[in-house]
Amino acid sequence: METNTIEKMKPKFAVLGAGHGGMAMAGHLAIMGFDVNLYNRTEERLWGVKARDGIEIEGEIIGFGKVKCASTSMKEVLEDVEIIMVVVPATAHRFIAEQCAPYLQDGHTVILNPGRTFGALEFRQVLKEQNCTANVIIAEAQTFIYASRATGPAQAKIFRIKNSIPMASIRAHHIPQVLKKVRCAYPQFVPGDNIFKTSLDNIGAIFHPAICLLNAGWIEDISEFQFYVQGVTQSVAQVLEQVDAERVAVAEALGIRALTAREWLYLAYNAAGKTLHAAMHANPGYRGIVAPTNLNIRYLTEDIPASLVPIASVGGMFNVPTPTIKALIHLGSIIHNCDYWEMGRTVEKLGIGGMTLKELRLLSIGQAQL
Repeated sequence: METNTIEKMKPKFAVLGAGHGGMAMAGHLAIMGFDVNLYNRTEERLWGVKARDGIEIEGEIIGFGKVKCASTSMKEVLEDVEIIMVVVPATAHRFIAEQCAPYLQDGHTVILNPGRTFGALEFRQVLKEQNCTANVIIAEAQTFIYASRATGPAQAKIFRIKNSIPMASIRAHHIPQVLKKVRCAYPQFVPGDNIFKTSLDNIGAIFHPAICLLNAGWIEDISEFQFYVQGVTQSVAQVLEQVDAERVAVAEALGIRALTAREWLYLAYNAAGKTLHAAMHANPGYRGIVAPTNLNIRYLTEDIPASLVPIASVGGMFNVPTPTIKALIHLGSIIHNCDYWEMGRTVEKLGIGGMTLKELRLLSIGQAQL
Protein backbone atom coordinates (compact mmCIF):
# COMPACT_ATOMS: atom_id res chain seq x y z
CA MET A 1 0.00 0.00 0.00
CA GLU A 2 1.38 3.38 -0.99
CA THR A 3 2.38 5.87 1.72
CA ASN A 4 -0.17 8.44 0.52
CA THR A 5 -2.98 5.90 0.86
CA ILE A 6 -1.87 5.01 4.39
CA GLU A 7 -1.79 8.68 5.34
CA LYS A 8 -5.32 9.17 4.03
CA MET A 9 -6.54 6.29 6.19
CA LYS A 10 -5.22 7.86 9.38
CA PRO A 11 -7.96 9.52 11.42
CA LYS A 12 -7.63 13.22 12.18
CA PHE A 13 -7.74 14.14 15.84
CA ALA A 14 -8.96 17.10 17.83
CA VAL A 15 -7.58 17.36 21.36
CA LEU A 16 -9.78 19.54 23.56
CA GLY A 17 -7.81 20.96 26.46
CA ALA A 18 -4.22 22.25 26.60
CA GLY A 19 -3.37 21.34 30.17
CA HIS A 20 -0.94 18.67 31.41
CA GLY A 21 -2.74 15.85 29.64
CA GLY A 22 -3.86 17.64 26.49
CA MET A 23 -0.38 18.96 25.74
CA ALA A 24 1.12 15.48 26.12
CA MET A 25 -1.55 13.85 23.97
CA ALA A 26 -1.49 16.46 21.19
CA GLY A 27 2.30 16.41 21.02
CA HIS A 28 2.55 12.63 21.04
CA LEU A 29 -0.17 12.17 18.41
CA ALA A 30 1.64 14.63 16.15
CA ILE A 31 4.95 12.83 16.69
CA MET A 32 3.20 9.61 15.62
CA GLY A 33 2.24 11.28 12.35
CA PHE A 34 -1.41 12.18 12.94
CA ASP A 35 -3.01 15.49 12.02
CA VAL A 36 -3.91 17.17 15.31
CA ASN A 37 -5.97 20.24 16.16
CA LEU A 38 -5.70 21.60 19.71
CA TYR A 39 -8.46 23.55 21.47
CA ASN A 40 -8.31 25.51 24.68
CA ARG A 41 -10.89 27.82 26.23
CA THR A 42 -8.35 30.60 26.78
CA GLU A 43 -5.60 31.91 24.50
CA GLU A 44 -2.97 31.96 27.26
CA ARG A 45 -2.17 28.25 27.09
CA LEU A 46 -1.92 28.26 23.30
CA TRP A 47 0.52 31.07 22.57
CA GLY A 48 3.61 28.89 23.00
CA VAL A 49 2.20 26.15 20.77
CA LYS A 50 1.31 28.71 18.12
CA ALA A 51 4.73 30.35 18.33
CA ARG A 52 6.51 27.03 17.76
CA ASP A 53 3.82 25.41 15.59
CA GLY A 54 3.88 22.41 17.87
CA ILE A 55 4.82 20.78 21.15
CA GLU A 56 8.14 19.39 22.34
CA ILE A 57 7.81 16.09 24.25
CA GLU A 58 10.37 14.64 26.63
CA GLY A 59 10.48 11.67 28.97
CA GLU A 60 9.32 8.24 27.80
CA ILE A 61 8.61 9.83 24.39
CA ILE A 62 11.11 12.27 22.90
CA GLY A 63 10.42 14.46 19.90
CA PHE A 64 8.64 17.45 18.44
CA GLY A 65 5.05 17.20 17.28
CA LYS A 66 3.75 19.73 14.78
CA VAL A 67 0.20 20.79 15.64
CA LYS A 68 -1.94 21.58 12.60
CA CYS A 69 -4.23 24.07 14.35
CA ALA A 70 -4.25 25.55 17.86
CA SER A 71 -7.31 27.68 18.53
CA THR A 72 -9.93 28.90 20.99
CA SER A 73 -12.54 28.41 18.25
CA MET A 74 -14.34 25.09 18.70
CA LYS A 75 -15.76 25.36 15.19
CA GLU A 76 -12.27 25.67 13.71
CA VAL A 77 -10.80 22.84 15.78
CA LEU A 78 -13.59 20.34 15.00
CA GLU A 79 -13.53 20.98 11.27
CA ASP A 80 -12.59 17.86 9.24
CA VAL A 81 -11.65 15.76 12.28
CA GLU A 82 -12.95 12.29 13.04
CA ILE A 83 -11.92 11.63 16.64
CA ILE A 84 -12.44 14.19 19.39
CA MET A 85 -10.29 13.54 22.45
CA VAL A 86 -11.63 15.47 25.46
CA VAL A 87 -8.76 16.02 27.90
CA VAL A 88 -10.09 18.43 30.52
CA PRO A 89 -11.08 18.12 34.18
CA ALA A 90 -14.36 16.25 34.52
CA THR A 91 -15.96 19.37 35.95
CA ALA A 92 -15.46 20.95 32.49
CA HIS A 93 -17.17 18.14 30.56
CA ARG A 94 -20.46 20.01 30.66
CA PHE A 95 -18.86 23.18 29.25
CA ILE A 96 -17.07 21.24 26.51
CA ALA A 97 -20.29 19.46 25.53
CA GLU A 98 -22.08 22.81 25.31
CA GLN A 99 -19.33 24.23 23.12
CA CYS A 100 -19.18 21.15 20.88
CA ALA A 101 -22.94 20.74 20.41
CA PRO A 102 -23.41 23.22 17.50
CA TYR A 103 -20.50 21.74 15.51
CA LEU A 104 -20.80 17.99 16.03
CA GLN A 105 -21.58 15.99 12.89
CA ASP A 106 -22.68 12.48 12.06
CA GLY A 107 -19.69 10.15 12.35
CA HIS A 108 -17.85 12.08 15.05
CA THR A 109 -16.46 9.99 17.88
CA VAL A 110 -16.06 11.77 21.21
CA ILE A 111 -13.77 10.13 23.77
CA LEU A 112 -13.52 11.45 27.33
CA ASN A 113 -9.97 10.97 28.64
CA PRO A 114 -11.04 9.92 31.21
CA GLY A 115 -14.77 10.09 31.92
CA ARG A 116 -14.18 9.83 35.66
CA THR A 117 -17.54 8.55 36.90
CA PHE A 118 -20.52 8.72 34.49
CA GLY A 119 -18.86 11.37 32.32
CA ALA A 120 -20.23 9.88 29.10
CA LEU A 121 -23.75 10.03 30.52
CA GLU A 122 -23.32 13.67 31.49
CA PHE A 123 -21.93 14.54 28.05
CA ARG A 124 -24.85 12.85 26.34
CA GLN A 125 -27.35 14.58 28.62
CA VAL A 126 -25.89 18.01 27.78
CA LEU A 127 -26.07 17.30 24.04
CA LYS A 128 -29.74 16.43 24.46
CA GLU A 129 -30.31 19.65 26.41
CA GLN A 130 -28.62 21.55 23.56
CA ASN A 131 -30.85 19.83 20.98
CA CYS A 132 -27.86 18.30 19.21
CA THR A 133 -29.20 15.71 16.76
CA ALA A 134 -25.88 14.57 15.24
CA ASN A 135 -25.29 10.81 15.26
CA VAL A 136 -22.27 10.87 17.55
CA ILE A 137 -20.60 8.05 19.45
CA ILE A 138 -19.70 9.07 23.01
CA ALA A 139 -17.08 6.96 24.75
CA GLU A 140 -14.97 7.21 27.86
CA ALA A 141 -11.60 5.86 28.89
CA GLN A 142 -11.37 4.31 32.33
CA THR A 143 -8.27 6.37 33.14
CA PHE A 144 -5.92 8.78 31.40
CA ILE A 145 -3.34 7.01 29.30
CA TYR A 146 -0.40 9.21 30.35
CA ALA A 147 1.31 10.15 33.56
CA SER A 148 2.41 13.57 32.31
CA ARG A 149 3.04 17.21 33.11
CA ALA A 150 3.20 20.34 30.98
CA THR A 151 6.69 21.74 31.59
CA GLY A 152 6.53 24.93 29.53
CA PRO A 153 4.37 26.91 27.11
CA ALA A 154 5.09 24.40 24.33
CA GLN A 155 6.65 21.51 26.26
CA ALA A 156 5.35 18.46 28.09
CA LYS A 157 6.95 15.50 29.81
CA ILE A 158 5.49 12.01 29.58
CA PHE A 159 6.60 10.07 32.65
CA ARG A 160 4.84 6.87 31.62
CA ILE A 161 2.31 5.51 29.14
CA LYS A 162 -0.07 3.05 30.76
CA ASN A 163 -0.18 -0.46 29.31
CA SER A 164 -3.90 -1.22 29.16
CA ILE A 165 -6.81 1.23 29.24
CA PRO A 166 -10.41 -0.07 29.04
CA MET A 167 -12.75 2.01 26.92
CA ALA A 168 -16.52 1.85 26.55
CA SER A 169 -19.23 3.75 24.67
CA ILE A 170 -22.78 4.51 25.76
CA ARG A 171 -24.09 2.22 23.06
CA ALA A 172 -21.93 -0.75 23.99
CA HIS A 173 -22.21 -2.36 20.54
CA HIS A 174 -20.16 0.57 19.20
CA ILE A 175 -17.13 -0.29 21.37
CA PRO A 176 -15.40 -2.34 18.61
CA GLN A 177 -15.97 0.50 16.13
CA VAL A 178 -14.40 3.06 18.49
CA LEU A 179 -11.41 0.82 19.17
CA LYS A 180 -10.85 0.17 15.46
CA LYS A 181 -10.57 3.93 14.92
CA VAL A 182 -8.39 4.84 17.89
CA ARG A 183 -6.04 1.86 18.19
CA CYS A 184 -4.03 2.90 15.15
CA ALA A 185 -2.68 5.55 17.52
CA TYR A 186 -3.24 3.89 20.89
CA PRO A 187 -3.06 0.08 20.90
CA GLN A 188 -3.20 0.37 24.69
CA PHE A 189 -6.97 0.87 24.54
CA VAL A 190 -8.90 -2.35 25.13
CA PRO A 191 -12.65 -3.05 25.20
CA GLY A 192 -14.46 -2.26 28.44
CA ASP A 193 -17.68 -4.07 29.29
CA ASN A 194 -19.86 -0.94 29.44
CA ILE A 195 -19.78 2.65 30.69
CA PHE A 196 -20.75 1.62 34.22
CA LYS A 197 -17.74 -0.68 34.38
CA THR A 198 -15.33 2.01 33.13
CA SER A 199 -16.90 4.58 35.47
CA LEU A 200 -16.67 2.40 38.55
CA ASP A 201 -13.14 1.31 37.71
CA ASN A 202 -12.16 4.96 38.15
CA ILE A 203 -9.03 4.57 40.25
CA GLY A 204 -8.40 8.32 40.43
CA ALA A 205 -11.34 8.42 42.82
CA ILE A 206 -9.39 6.18 45.17
CA PHE A 207 -5.97 7.79 45.01
CA HIS A 208 -6.36 11.53 44.44
CA PRO A 209 -8.71 12.97 47.09
CA ALA A 210 -7.58 10.81 50.00
CA ILE A 211 -3.85 11.35 49.43
CA CYS A 212 -4.40 15.12 49.18
CA LEU A 213 -6.61 15.37 52.25
CA LEU A 214 -4.41 13.14 54.40
CA ASN A 215 -1.30 15.11 53.38
CA ALA A 216 -2.96 18.55 53.58
CA GLY A 217 -0.48 19.93 56.10
CA TRP A 218 2.55 18.83 54.09
CA ILE A 219 1.05 20.20 50.85
CA GLU A 220 0.18 23.60 52.33
CA ASP A 221 3.60 23.82 53.96
CA ILE A 222 4.97 23.80 50.38
CA SER A 223 7.46 21.07 51.22
CA GLU A 224 8.35 19.21 48.04
CA PHE A 225 7.63 15.50 48.20
CA GLN A 226 6.75 12.68 45.84
CA PHE A 227 2.96 12.49 45.86
CA TYR A 228 2.36 8.80 45.21
CA VAL A 229 5.45 7.56 47.04
CA GLN A 230 6.20 9.64 50.14
CA GLY A 231 2.55 10.72 50.35
CA VAL A 232 1.37 7.12 50.65
CA THR A 233 2.54 5.82 54.01
CA GLN A 234 1.19 2.61 55.53
CA SER A 235 -1.58 4.52 57.34
CA VAL A 236 -2.61 6.48 54.24
CA ALA A 237 -2.65 3.25 52.22
CA GLN A 238 -5.03 1.68 54.75
CA VAL A 239 -7.53 4.49 54.16
CA LEU A 240 -7.12 4.03 50.40
CA GLU A 241 -7.85 0.31 50.82
CA GLN A 242 -11.14 1.12 52.60
CA VAL A 243 -12.22 3.67 49.97
CA ASP A 244 -11.42 1.06 47.35
CA ALA A 245 -13.49 -1.59 49.12
CA GLU A 246 -16.52 0.71 49.20
CA ARG A 247 -16.20 1.44 45.47
CA VAL A 248 -15.99 -2.27 44.68
CA ALA A 249 -19.10 -2.90 46.80
CA VAL A 250 -21.08 -0.26 44.88
CA ALA A 251 -20.03 -1.88 41.62
CA GLU A 252 -21.15 -5.29 42.92
CA ALA A 253 -24.60 -3.85 43.60
CA LEU A 254 -24.79 -3.08 39.87
CA GLY A 255 -23.68 -6.58 38.96
CA ILE A 256 -20.20 -5.40 38.01
CA ARG A 257 -16.93 -6.98 39.09
CA ALA A 258 -14.76 -3.88 39.50
CA LEU A 259 -10.98 -4.08 39.49
CA THR A 260 -9.38 -3.51 42.85
CA ALA A 261 -6.78 -0.75 42.99
CA ARG A 262 -4.01 -3.35 43.28
CA GLU A 263 -5.27 -5.21 40.21
CA TRP A 264 -5.43 -1.95 38.27
CA LEU A 265 -1.84 -1.05 39.18
CA TYR A 266 -0.67 -4.39 37.83
CA LEU A 267 -2.63 -4.06 34.58
CA ALA A 268 -1.73 -0.41 33.98
CA TYR A 269 1.88 -0.37 35.16
CA ASN A 270 2.96 -3.98 35.83
CA ALA A 271 3.31 -2.90 39.48
CA ALA A 272 2.64 -5.75 41.91
CA GLY A 273 2.54 -6.07 45.69
CA LYS A 274 0.78 -8.01 48.44
CA THR A 275 -0.71 -4.76 49.75
CA LEU A 276 -1.77 -1.53 48.07
CA HIS A 277 1.10 0.24 49.82
CA ALA A 278 3.60 -2.23 48.35
CA ALA A 279 2.09 -2.07 44.86
CA MET A 280 2.13 1.73 44.72
CA HIS A 281 5.74 1.85 45.89
CA ALA A 282 6.66 -0.75 43.25
CA ASN A 283 5.39 1.48 40.42
CA PRO A 284 8.24 3.32 38.66
CA GLY A 285 5.70 5.48 36.83
CA TYR A 286 4.87 7.28 40.07
CA ARG A 287 8.45 8.17 40.93
CA GLY A 288 9.34 11.76 40.17
CA ILE A 289 5.75 13.04 40.30
CA VAL A 290 5.92 15.84 42.83
CA ALA A 291 2.95 16.69 45.06
CA PRO A 292 0.89 19.82 44.38
CA THR A 293 1.80 22.93 46.35
CA ASN A 294 -1.76 23.86 47.33
CA LEU A 295 -5.15 22.22 47.76
CA ASN A 296 -6.95 24.17 45.05
CA ILE A 297 -6.35 21.38 42.55
CA ARG A 298 -8.38 19.03 40.40
CA TYR A 299 -7.50 16.05 42.62
CA LEU A 300 -10.11 17.59 44.92
CA THR A 301 -12.15 20.02 42.81
CA GLU A 302 -12.63 17.37 40.09
CA ASP A 303 -12.35 14.00 41.76
CA ILE A 304 -14.70 14.75 44.65
CA PRO A 305 -17.75 16.02 42.70
CA ALA A 306 -17.16 13.96 39.54
CA SER A 307 -15.90 10.73 41.12
CA LEU A 308 -16.64 10.30 44.82
CA VAL A 309 -20.09 11.95 44.80
CA PRO A 310 -21.53 9.76 42.01
CA ILE A 311 -20.10 6.59 43.59
CA ALA A 312 -21.65 7.46 46.95
CA SER A 313 -24.88 8.60 45.27
CA VAL A 314 -25.30 5.30 43.41
CA GLY A 315 -24.37 3.50 46.63
CA GLY A 316 -27.18 5.32 48.40
CA MET A 317 -29.65 4.37 45.67
CA PHE A 318 -28.79 0.68 46.12
CA ASN A 319 -28.35 0.76 49.93
CA VAL A 320 -24.57 0.21 49.86
CA PRO A 321 -22.79 1.97 52.78
CA THR A 322 -19.94 4.31 51.77
CA PRO A 323 -18.90 5.96 55.07
CA THR A 324 -15.23 6.55 54.16
CA ILE A 325 -16.09 8.06 50.79
CA LYS A 326 -18.70 10.31 52.42
CA ALA A 327 -16.14 11.39 55.03
CA LEU A 328 -13.74 12.46 52.28
CA ILE A 329 -16.53 14.39 50.52
CA HIS A 330 -17.34 16.11 53.83
CA LEU A 331 -13.69 17.00 54.54
CA GLY A 332 -13.19 18.34 51.02
CA SER A 333 -16.31 20.48 51.34
CA ILE A 334 -15.03 21.96 54.61
CA ILE A 335 -11.58 22.71 53.21
CA HIS A 336 -12.98 24.40 50.09
CA ASN A 337 -15.92 26.03 51.86
CA CYS A 338 -18.43 24.57 49.42
CA ASP A 339 -20.98 21.78 49.13
CA TYR A 340 -19.59 19.09 46.86
CA TRP A 341 -22.82 17.12 47.17
CA GLU A 342 -24.69 20.06 45.64
CA MET A 343 -22.04 20.52 42.93
CA GLY A 344 -21.49 16.85 42.16
CA ARG A 345 -22.84 14.28 39.74
CA THR A 346 -25.70 12.86 41.76
CA VAL A 347 -28.03 10.26 40.30
CA GLU A 348 -30.76 12.89 40.21
CA LYS A 349 -28.65 15.26 38.06
CA LEU A 350 -27.71 12.45 35.70
CA GLY A 351 -31.33 11.48 35.29
CA ILE A 352 -30.88 7.97 36.65
CA GLY A 353 -32.34 8.48 40.13
CA GLY A 354 -34.69 5.67 41.08
CA MET A 355 -33.79 3.49 38.10
CA THR A 356 -33.75 -0.26 38.60
CA LEU A 357 -30.72 -2.36 37.83
CA LYS A 358 -32.41 -3.58 34.64
CA GLU A 359 -33.11 -0.02 33.52
CA LEU A 360 -29.49 0.99 34.11
CA ARG A 361 -28.27 -1.99 32.09
CA LEU A 362 -30.56 -1.06 29.20
CA LEU A 363 -29.30 2.52 29.40
CA SER A 364 -25.67 1.38 29.09
CA ILE A 365 -26.36 -0.50 25.86
CA GLY A 366 -28.44 2.30 24.35
CA GLN A 367 -31.91 0.83 24.68
CA ALA A 368 -33.25 3.29 27.25
CA GLN A 369 -33.53 7.05 27.33
CA LEU A 370 -32.29 9.42 29.98
